Amino acid sequence: MNEDNITRFQPDPGNPPTMRAEELARLDAMTNAGVEEAAWADPDARPLSRDMLDEFERVPDVKAIRKHLNLSQREFARQFHLSLSAIRDWEQGRFQPDQAARTLLKVIARIPDEIRKALADSPRV
Repeated sequence: MNEDNITRFQPDPGNPPTMRAEELARLDAMTNAGVEEAAWADPDARPLSRDMLDEFERVPDVKAIRKHLNLSQREFARQFHLSLSAIRDWEQGRFQPDQAARTLLKVIARIPDEIRKALADSPRV
């Protein structure tokens, strides 16, 4: 694995982990090779290969799509016939869009004007 793929945990100083200082020092002193070796040695939490990561479906970033279009949550919901509460829930991580919503969001991200045009003449349900 490439060293660029290793993510080190940075404890929150305001909410430190319950580990002993010696254990934290030992983990902090580990080299990237040591971190990778330890990760592969753990049968319950092995790292994912690049191929495995590529198989995951990415959930569209609703907030990024909306911000890119310079729309408020209310306006985004109105223009694309979506529920305002759903937009809020997705953006705040309470829920994730279902498969149909993911598909729509991907299309909105690519061709927003065409989606607006298609929805302009259709009644809101």
